[in-house]
Amino acid sequence: MRNKIVLLISLLLVRSFCVSAQVWLPDNGDGTYTNPIIHADYSDPDVIRVNDDYYMVASSFTCAPGIPVLHSKDLVNWTIINHVYSGLPFDRYKYPAHGQGSWAPSIRYHNRVFYVYFCTPEEGLFVARTDDPAGEWNLKNILKVSQWEDPCPFWDDNGNAYLIRSKLCGGPAYLHRMAEDGLSLLDNGKIVYWDNEENPVLEGLKMMKRNGWYYILAPAGGVSTGWQTVLRSKSIEGPYESRKVLKEGNGINGPHQGGLVDTQTGEWWFIHFQDKNAYGRIVHLQPARWVDDWPVIGLDEKGEGCGIPALRHKKPDVGVTCPVETPQTSDEFDGVSLGLQWQWQAMEQSQWYSLSASKGNIRLYAVSSPTEEGNLYYSGNLLLQKLPAPEFSATAKMNISALQDGERAGIVMMGNYHTYLCARNQGGKKEIVLYEGKQETCGFPPKELEAVEHDAESLWLKVDVFPNATCRYSYSVNSLEYVPLDFTLKIDKGQWIGAKVGLFCINPDITDGKGFVDVDYFHVEGLTK
Repeated sequence: MRNKIVLLISLLLVRSFCVSAQVWLPDNGDGTYTNPIIHADYSDPDVIRVNDDYYMVASSFTCAPGIPVLHSKDLVNWTIINHVYSGLPFDRYKYPAHGQGSWAPSIRYHNRVFYVYFCTPEEGLFVARTDDPAGEWNLKNILKVSQWEDPCPFWDDNGNAYLIRSKLCGGPAYLHRMAEDGLSLLDNGKIVYWDNEENPVLEGLKMMKRNGWYYILAPAGGVSTGWQTVLRSKSIEGPYESRKVLKEGNGINGPHQGGLVDTQTGEWWFIHFQDKNAYGRIVHLQPARWVDDWPVIGLDEKGEGCGIPALRHKKPDVGVTCPVETPQTSDEFDGVSLGLQWQWQAMEQSQWYSLSASKGNIRLYAVSSPTEEGNLYYSGNLLLQKLPAPEFSATAKMNISALQDGERAGIVMMGNYHTYLCARNQGGKKEIVLYEGKQETCGFPPKELEAVEHDAESLWLKVDVFPNATCRYSYSVNSLEYVPLDFTLKIDKGQWIGAKVGLFCINPDITDGKGFVDVDYFHVEGLTK
């Protein structure tokens, strides 16, 4: 009995440490939550409930693996359980294709099958299916077409299947008949709603049915300045009337596209994103209710039928109390596969890394990155994750003894403008070097900002992130004393995505290098005051 008590106390202490180590906790522990529920770039979220489980998906664009799948029991506490695909079946995605890739997925559950639909701007319409969202997904390119976006399937009560979608840059709502199995379209589609005066830039379409009404939920007005619109009709083909149901307020700009979902207890909730520039499109949860067969989302104290975002609210009633969880961040690299928080800047290639070459480490190989002499914007082998909070520290311990002449390895804050702190061997001289780089039409070689000589075989490289979207780098040769570099640098978003933080190892040459770096861990922690 005593051993069981000791074990229980130990588990509670571990649990307490894990929770306290998180840098963003939306669950207040008193039956309320604070928005955003995820302060990270899960752009264009969609959500469903299957029995007592909630599943969310989000855009990935050029990052791979693509379309993260998150799981929750209460809509507040989320963890990553999978990705829908490891890579897209096109050669262009072997290299960074900034702004391309998967846009605005929809997730649905029909006849015991999970479906995720999405479009890429140039390759067309895709569907992925599985009977286990944490298992393998089967990906199919339904239609090779360009300029489509934001598709959502819908199965009517009579078994007929449909697909609603928009087009690039927003605009009309197109409705297609679809085969019952969801694997092909049956017609060219028809416009069922288009009012560019009342609802410009209509996108992110989601279709549902309730009380005999067909509903299309869609944001309008633009990502950072828009609102959430709902269309409804008694006929699936329209005509549809529209109403604005969620608008900017409480300092939350452009409450944008997402998913409407009910709980086991009959409550309704809406998950959407807010564009926060360098931090990406972060995820909010709003209460919803039905009034005269219209959804009202957020706080509507004046009874106008259109709410504003809530900053703090009572948690959803799901019938049980759920543990505090957050999307994964830190990694000890002691597993047989990469943590689900990681994505590459292009489709993964086996020669980039190994988790078995050095037990308890990830070995990153010095991959060729000749474009603009090592500008990381053009490098696919960047191991990156989303920024998890307005402020935090990320620290990597790495053994650099195997780096060869000219090779670089380090920690990066990635965006259109990006910075990195790296170990560099140059002409027999070992240095710690701070670089900045950026995306430009005509190219921009990385600029060296500061270089410090050292003679260590292991380094601890650290980046501190501040709430004003700036960062500062430091290094240590013993893990105890960190030396800050004399630059506070801006953090910049990427193409349709927020900034990302992570690791890299490159050879800024036309051939792959012969060296490598072994990274023992990557720790994300609260910023030390």
